[in-house]
Amino acid sequence: MFISRRLIVAASAVALLAGCASPNPYDNNQGQASSGMSNTAKYGGLGALAGAVAGAAINHDNRGKGALIGAAVAGLGAAGYGYYADKQEAALRASMANTGVEVQRQGDNITLVMPGNITFATNSANIAPSFYQPLNNLANSLKQFNNQNLIQIVGYTDSTGNYNYNMQLSQQRAQSVATYLTSQGVSGQYLSVKGMGPADPIASNATADGRAQNRRVQVTLAPIPGMQYQQPGQVQQYP
Repeated sequence: MFISRRLIVAASAVALLAGCASPNPYDNNQGQASSGMSNTAKYGGLGALAGAVAGAAINHDNRGKGALIGAAVAGLGAAGYGYYADKQEAALRASMANTGVEVQRQGDNITLVMPGNITFATNSANIAPSFYQPLNNLANSLKQFNNQNLIQIVGYTDSTGNYNYNMQLSQQRAQSVATYLTSQGVSGQYLSVKGMGPADPIASNATADGRAQNRRVQVTLAPIPGMQYQQPGQVQQYP
């Protein structure tokens, strides 16, 4: 397919306009400021450029017009999840401040790392008193954003003790978190739980502090395939 230089210039201009947005202050961990482009801008710009090419292919009579229309429509759609995730990440960072929960962002996914010193007592799957506030904050955020996330809850243990016991305990802890979140009104439709035992340690198991970090629960929020994200409160599924 031949696309003229003029068409590419026009499409690129629209893509840049669709990607224009203020820098995302939540790109780095723990709310550190970033001078980079926000995810809204990134997704919007790339989507607009792809849409421009598609629009040109569809509108053979006026490729320039087709490119502009394709860029505008695709840019808005692609920016939808970036906007949604940016806002949700910001809300979670605010609500988890000073709770001991770390909020991480990697691409489309937002992960909350909940360490053992606030989650569960040793050899227990009962939620510790210090864990209720972070879980309540998470539940409120998920409901505020219309329960439109894939939610994966993964439990971990340190490396001490019997492996099979640790696998079972980590599964029970993940299930305890899931049960509590759904009791607070979080939809279970897109929620999954998994126990990983001592796998994937994030600190050394040779020290008490390291083992406490490894005895953690991680909750990862991800986009739902086939969901059209417009903005919080206005989420629609594709037909």
